[in-house]
Amino acid sequence: MADQLIHKDEGFIRILPAWAQEMANKYRSKTANLYILHGNIRDFLPHRKNEDEFTFTRIQEYISDIIFGNRDIIVFYDRSSGVTFCLGEMALEYRRVMGERYPDAGEALFSAEPERSFFYLEKYFLLNSVRGRKGSCRMVLIIDYAETIAPAGELARLSEEDRYRLVTLNRWSNDPAFTEGDISIILLTENLADISPRLAGAPSVVRVQVPFPDEGIRARFLRFKEREGALLLERGLNAERVAAVTSGLNLMNLERLVSESAAEKKILSLDYLRLRKKETIENEAAGLLEFMDTLHDLSYVSGNEFVKKRFRDAARAIKLGRLDVLPMGYLISGPVGTGKSFMVSAFAGEIGIPMVKFRNFRSKWQGVTESNLERVLNILKSMAPVAVMIDEADAFLGDRDQEGDSGTSNRVFAQIASFMGNTEYRGRIIWFLITCRPDLIPIDLKRQGRAEEHLALFYPDTEAEREALFNTLVRKLELSMRKFSVSEMFRKFKYEFSGADLEAVLIRAKLRAAMANRIFVDREDMEQALEDFMPPAYPHEIELQNLVAVLECTSREMIPRRFRNLDRSKLIRDIQEYK
Repeated sequence: MADQLIHKDEGFIRILPAWAQEMANKYRSKTANLYILHGNIRDFLPHRKNEDEFTFTRIQEYISDIIFGNRDIIVFYDRSSGVTFCLGEMALEYRRVMGERYPDAGEALFSAEPERSFFYLEKYFLLNSVRGRKGSCRMVLIIDYAETIAPAGELARLSEEDRYRLVTLNRWSNDPAFTEGDISIILLTENLADISPRLAGAPSVVRVQVPFPDEGIRARFLRFKEREGALLLERGLNAERVAAVTSGLNLMNLERLVSESAAEKKILSLDYLRLRKKETIENEAAGLLEFMDTLHDLSYVSGNEFVKKRFRDAARAIKLGRLDVLPMGYLISGPVGTGKSFMVSAFAGEIGIPMVKFRNFRSKWQGVTESNLERVLNILKSMAPVAVMIDEADAFLGDRDQEGDSGTSNRVFAQIASFMGNTEYRGRIIWFLITCRPDLIPIDLKRQGRAEEHLALFYPDTEAEREALFNTLVRKLELSMRKFSVSEMFRKFKYEFSGADLEAVLIRAKLRAAMANRIFVDREDMEQALEDFMPPAYPHEIELQNLVAVLECTSREMIPRRFRNLDRSKLIRDIQEYK
């Protein structure tokens, strides 16, 4: 009988996607009653009917029709619609059988209140399991928006109704009568973290993640829309090219984009697709991710030649498809004002992949932080290849030993560390941890296998480096400058500048020129701006940031000359003194 539970044709199993095969195999093994499907469950799901033909359907129909063949008893439930059946005759049979046994039940049989509907459904399932033992009678209950039935939260804070539902689902997952009677419960939720951990983490429960569509699936879907005449593309674009630039979007997003284009008779261009992709992903991430504009490449970065060479080598490896030689991530350190974030965004511009910045995903509400993080990580997986910037990483990521929030920070830290160390994403999700205090980042995150490459940026160390920085900033800010000796000017004003300091001086000089109704900046503007400028005085903090960056460097060539010959033990003692 088990062979017929999925489909009579064994070949059918082989063309199911991996997540559906996993679920099918678990079901056929008859070792589980309760399944949680999470991830991209609100999307159209592709089903390969044969070598050339695909259909696209929603998850409830996919499970009932494609996996279980709409046979025997398949029930749907959610808090809005209550109890429904995949076929009308199934609903009529349910009403007839239960009406005979519970004549006063009436519409309570189809109630949206789980306490009532679950009671009657359990009685009906067990009754049919006894009746069906001489033949085959499979029963499947699909519960959508499962987070509203068994929400995450501390047990002591759950309502009586929540506890009833949690106990009911846990009991069903372990009940031998359900196993022997071929009764399966399938919970649907976007984020596994939204489900009570007592249920989601139970060993008797099977957890299956439904992934976002890959490039091949997106291309097939777009060809499907093209055959319908709904895909309007500018000259030079085709379904495959659109699929390549829409990583991170699911089929529902693509359907909306294509439908709007067809309704408005608007031709889809590459720029428009990229803009809509950015808007869609930022909306899907609910403000937890921010797209970084990468208008500049590494030619706009002055100095730090060793770091630029490392990034250019990585960019070349990506273009050659050699993702296997790339580090899992980078730790970028150095004192404030050295352009760490700009360097990283310039690298993303060099390789032409999108870059996103983590925004604050933490919440004071129980369970929301883990749910937010799960949502973000799923989006990153779907966007690959993508660069991920975490600024002020020492404060943002926390550590494994934080206390005072019921273990949330510990769980979040472990989840991020595990994700960063997943070698499946080498070269596809590139992490950039940016900090001026790398000593505060836990070793778990900056060890090999996570943030493997440790790079450091420092203030200009020579007159030539300062002049090069000046010229680069002039180009970046698109300033019109009168020619004069930059080196003489710097010799006149002998204090250490960061890139941020010098950029601020240039902006002040530009303002002086504008107030004099000039479009160009001359030497007098610069000297007056320099003479007036007082860089913030944080000598101890800056020196500490320099020293911890030196200690973190994995190459001597990166280190400024004045630090190269420092004894490592003395360096550590100096750091402790400054701390």
